[in-house]
Amino acid sequence: MLLSRRRRWQRWRRSRPFWGGLLAILAGAWICVLPLAPLKIMLQQGVAGIPSVLMGIVMIVLGLTTWFAPAQRTLAGVLTTLIATAALVLSNLGGFLIGTLLGILGGGLMFAWQPYAAPRAAPRAGDPESAERDSAEPESAVGAAAAAAPPPPTTHHDPQGAQP
Repeated sequence: MLLSRRRRWQRWRRSRPFWGGLLAILAGAWICVLPLAPLKIMLQQGVAGIPSVLMGIVMIVLGLTTWFAPAQRTLAGVLTTLIATAALVLSNLGGFLIGTLLGILGGGLMFAWQPYAAPRAAPRAGDPESAERDSAEPESAVGAAAAAAPPPPTTHHDPQGAQP
């Protein structure tokens, strides 16, 4: 039972940009926690702490978004990187640079993550379906190669008379 839970956890973790989301959540928490100091300090800080708290909360939400909606990883990664960079100016040097660096790294990991594609099954000898596919491949390969071929170069017209 423990082994199956571990395998399910590993499968879930590998099916989404887990580490990018985790770094974004940590960055958001770090940026968000610094202005939430004791009340005396928060009162002295005033409204300057509001952008820090909002940016931290948005980064946490973006990190959770990549965990539970991996299809949105591109937008979440770009927004996380932008917010982490903005936090450098708007929020105590981005959580004393730690939050900004974690956010930029997490956003990059979210943006760069690609889902795992299962490998194609190799054709087995004696399988009638694989024989049909093998006989059909040359024709489709020729058609695909012709469709993928670049168009012939066009003549270059430069009104100033330069050679192409």
